[in-house]
Amino acid sequence: MNNKIKLITLSILLGTPSVFAANYAIEARGDAMGGVGVVSGNFLTAPFYNPALIAIYRRNDDVGMILPSIGISYNDQNNMVDNLDTVTDILDSQDLSRIDELQTAMDNLDGSILNAEIGGVVAFAIPNQFISANVYGKAFTETFVNPQIANTCSNPSNTAECTAEKAENSTVNAVSVAVTELGISLGKYQTFMGQHMAFGITPKLQRVYTYVYEASLADYNIFDVAENGTGKTVFNLDAGALWFYGPFRVGMTANNLISRDIETKTIPSSISGNPDISYQYEMRPQYTVGAGIVADYFTLSVDYDLNEKKRYAAFDDNTQMIRIGGEVDLLRQLKLRAGYYRNLAYENTEGTLTAGVGISPLNLFQLDIAASYTNENAMGAYINFLASY
Repeated sequence: MNNKIKLITLSILLGTPSVFAANYAIEARGDAMGGVGVVSGNFLTAPFYNPALIAIYRRNDDVGMILPSIGISYNDQNNMVDNLDTVTDILDSQDLSRIDELQTAMDNLDGSILNAEIGGVVAFAIPNQFISANVYGKAFTETFVNPQIANTCSNPSNTAECTAEKAENSTVNAVSVAVTELGISLGKYQTFMGQHMAFGITPKLQRVYTYVYEASLADYNIFDVAENGTGKTVFNLDAGALWFYGPFRVGMTANNLISRDIETKTIPSSISGNPDISYQYEMRPQYTVGAGIVADYFTLSVDYDLNEKKRYAAFDDNTQMIRIGGEVDLLRQLKLRAGYYRNLAYENTEGTLTAGVGISPLNLFQLDIAASYTNENAMGAYINFLASY
């Protein structure tokens, strides 16, 4: 039973077809800097942060590519997996002498949530003075696992039996979204009344897969996860703007400007008498502003989400992020990066520290490595290869 609990999230991630997947940027340089990128990204990473950045490049940049960038993160801040292990151990052994331990574990599980992300991107950019372009592909998956603890029993006067019955009627609920994108970012630099500006737009096709799963704590089969999925192809649009004066920059970006509501597959509940299970995935515009200093050998930037983003209705997966990050460039050969981000949608969330390096041997190519750490139950790792000529 323990192995089933520990593998449930992995099975959902791997059960999504045609997806490597992760967070929405999936780019190791930005991930090392706390996820910033609205003004601190570059012409190669522009589609993932701000399409206006495709128009900002050095004179010797004729073409560039990312092949590939990959990231994975895991967030179990409530220690959900260990508490699930405890509950299933006691249910398997039917040891009523551990009933207090069972109740404590169930109390800890109530309201807890586990989040796992995995993803990857590729990009090919051709910057120029007319209309800069970046053709990219992106795939990411987000999975949320949330136990639903039963709160009623047939014989409340018998505490031990009541607690055991609640545990047997409790469930593990999981939802997953997997998105593949193919798009082209177009950007243009111009001056107006002495002000330096750039504007960009990204039309894109998205294939959105949704997955839903529910099983009792005592009896489930992780291989059923992949069967409960459905997919939908949609068109969407991103847009961005950038103003800069010397190293000082201010920018704004809008992602997924066309709103969508996507229904998951409906499945029967694993608990007799409970209603069927289905969820709605909401794709809504996300507006983010950024400001920072982007100099030749130093970068410091802050990004802030203007609105709170909701994804799955009935799941506590809202996000409204503030991010801060910096980079020091040592002779174009070694880049040191660090950052911090926090989800402002919930008061009790911990902040996350990030760090990483970029290595450019003789400027032939660049290898970026990053890691994130919230606590011992929440961390991530990211890597990408890129080159520009």
